[in-house]
Amino acid sequence: MAVPGRGVVPAGEAVLRGDDRGVLHGDGLFETLHLRGGQPWLRDAHLARLRAGADAVGLALPPTGVLVELLDTVRAGWPPEVEGALRLVCTRGPEGGGPPTVYATLGEVPAAARRARRDGVTVATLPLGVTARSRPELGWLPAGVKSTSYAVSTAARRWAERAGVDEALWVSTDGYVLEAPTANVVWLTGTTLCTVPATETGVLPGVTARWLLNHAADLGLRAEERLITLADLHKTDGIWLTSSLRGLAEVTALDQTPRPRSPRTPDLLTLLGFEAG
Repeated sequence: MAVPGRGVVPAGEAVLRGDDRGVLHGDGLFETLHLRGGQPWLRDAHLARLRAGADAVGLALPPTGVLVELLDTVRAGWPPEVEGALRLVCTRGPEGGGPPTVYATLGEVPAAARRARRDGVTVATLPLGVTARSRPELGWLPAGVKSTSYAVSTAARRWAERAGVDEALWVSTDGYVLEAPTANVVWLTGTTLCTVPATETGVLPGVTARWLLNHAADLGLRAEERLITLADLHKTDGIWLTSSLRGLAEVTALDQTPRPRSPRTPDLLTLLGFEAG
């Protein structure tokens, strides 16, 4: 772990106060970056999303240069052949108006994330209880921010575990697919690679999904952001969940309906810089 102004902090040394609002109220933001070859992939895009989220919730952040230095400090000496999970956390700090709390951590990418990338994931849909476009229409609600308040996402993942599937996929009350608790959904219809529009729906704007669509033309594919109903998702030529650490995980079953593996999956993984198969 590393903290601005203190550098690497030895294990067991305190960096977070008990009355920190990030702990008490989930009042904070974070980003998780994939460390590959010792370098944080898509670092600038992650920092830009963090700053956009901070602007949305009125959270003061250190200058970008300080955050970059913090990430560089915590990853120094990390073995380049080992995939790393590099996490940057910024909370509102202690109650009573203390300064924001900022720190970075680094650990190995979990085996489950690598396994999902290789083998795919089974998914069941879960109603979120809102219409597809309702969240952005609420001016007071910061939609599409990567908050440390993870109670809803954690509850959905516990539900998925009880249901015997790898992931939940939220669906709106008007029948549209939204996102997974910790991933965006991407699908292929013919030669068009699609994802859910974040601005229109309030889903988290995925850094990995955005990069993938921006480079879809490298595979001869078109890219499009649009809404899709659950019924139409079942008819697509491929479905994937995208996130920083897993990269790309193919949906192999949706609501207990098995799906054939897409021949496009190896190319998409290669495009993202992962070994296919």
